[in-house]
Amino acid sequence: MVRVASLAGALGLWQLLTAYDVELWLRFEQFPTVVEVASAFADRVGTEAYWQDLGHSLRRIAVGFLLAAVLGVAAGTAVARSRWAADLLGPLVEVVRPVPAIALVPVAILLLPTNEQGIVFITCAAALFPVLVSTRHAVRALSPVWEEAVLTLGGGRGRVLFSVVLPGALPGIFGGLSVGIGVSWICVISAEMISGEYGVGYRTWQDYTVVDYPGVFVGMATIGALGWLTSTAVESLGRRVTAWLPRPADRIAAGPVRAAAATATAAPATVPRSPAVRATAPEKEPVR
Repeated sequence: MVRVASLAGALGLWQLLTAYDVELWLRFEQFPTVVEVASAFADRVGTEAYWQDLGHSLRRIAVGFLLAAVLGVAAGTAVARSRWAADLLGPLVEVVRPVPAIALVPVAILLLPTNEQGIVFITCAAALFPVLVSTRHAVRALSPVWEEAVLTLGGGRGRVLFSVVLPGALPGIFGGLSVGIGVSWICVISAEMISGEYGVGYRTWQDYTVVDYPGVFVGMATIGALGWLTSTAVESLGRRVTAWLPRPADRIAAGPVRAAAATATAAPATVPRSPAVRATAPEKEPVR
């Protein structure tokens, strides 16, 4: 209810500022009202072009993000586990990572034969580095004791990778994926505005060029909803995959119960034995 009230309050404030053309320092007289945006959204939803643009943007995000996830996890694990990979890929990653993905639009236009492939390339580049860096830090943060235990029990490098490294790094990996999906939406919309033919970003820019401001806000609302849904899907998948991890809410809710159970279990062990019991109890031989 608090979250719904927060969103409703923001929409109500927007309606008041635009309906009364408030001009304090920010100018709201040219902004469309919430009612006008809602009416434009209802008109757009009933058209085929809206769903066509939605499908193009979702397909670009899906392909680019999946490529970034696979390449980022693989490269991040290799850099964290192999000195050769760190020496070969590390400098390249640190040099290319600060370059904004949207700045790669000219590179995509020159390198790839179609605009569609160029947009997917930019989307992949945007999500790649958050996933790679998060995976690298998560793998390096793992305790070496786990790996040593698997090797002691006869496991090989493959068993260490799939039983220790990747499961142990999953929380950090999904943190990078959650950041990467948001950055992907930013860059795919920008790429569609610059060089796209279809998509939510392309349609939003077209509405701006013809001074259709309610249509611009329809595009913005659509982008926000899509970003929220995809981020929620990634986070839900992460919680499902890492269900073995303790959750803060679970610890808070079950804290008193677990504390009482632990006290009850530990109480008999802490009661000192009487001198008679200590005298008759046989002493254990030291383990050699």
